[in-house]
Amino acid sequence: MSFDPNAHRHASREAWEAAATGWARRQETIRELGMPVSHWMLDALILQPGQRVLELAAGLGETGLLAAELVAPVGGVIISDHAEAMLDAARERASADGLSNVEFQVLDAEWIDLPVGSVDAVLCRWGYMLMADPEAAVRETRRVLRPGGRLALAVWDAIERNPWAGLPFQELAQRGLTQPQPPGSPGPFALGSPEQVSDLLEHAGFTEIRVEALDLERTHRNFEEMWDVSLDLSRRFHDAVMDRPEAEVADIEAALAERFSPYTDAEGRLAVPARTLVAAASA
Repeated sequence: MSFDPNAHRHASREAWEAAATGWARRQETIRELGMPVSHWMLDALILQPGQRVLELAAGLGETGLLAAELVAPVGGVIISDHAEAMLDAARERASADGLSNVEFQVLDAEWIDLPVGSVDAVLCRWGYMLMADPEAAVRETRRVLRPGGRLALAVWDAIERNPWAGLPFQELAQRGLTQPQPPGSPGPFALGSPEQVSDLLEHAGFTEIRVEALDLERTHRNFEEMWDVSLDLSRRFHDAVMDRPEAEVADIEAALAERFSPYTDAEGRLAVPARTLVAAASA
């Protein structure tokens, strides 16, 4: 079956609207995992007070809210996502942090509703690989950047380097509950090589391209916590599992606990490796 980009866009928006409640509930877990990535991205941008920053596919706005502190008091940040419910959660966080130099916009990264050269920097943490047309999104990113403006992004490395996702996929695939994404289609690991990231940026006209790998660790107090967090954060995993009969759900949970046992210490705590690719480039 051929890939339908419009169907993907519609389904993606609905899925992220539905997932927003779970993401807000697990925002501390997301923050802990993603903080090294956000700091790398912000360091790469070398932000200055007074600059205007755009965050694309922001979700809860973790990286954009950190940027807002760096460009204050007269600079500002646009935190954008295509799911309004995600932006609602980001607004609550900004209010709690007392940030007044942040605005929120529902934007589609493939057609950014901003003028040419209107921002100094763009952030996109774990977003481009999920888009129907990441090439269009990166070209749009360059369009809205002023000459010499900077982009910093993150995408997941290959699934083989991310057992937090690879092991659940293997279990569900063996049960016939999921299938590999067709080559070239969007997904968490669709841009999972440095060469793909470099080519994407180069073809869009970016220069001074730098791509690095960051090793992370996903930690949980026990497997039960990881199971619950995974159901909250991954709509695809949630729907594949929770549509099954209760006994089968319990069997899947037990099988995954066994798969993750190599990453579990004597007290039951989990420390699961993860690897992301980070990149920076100039417009």
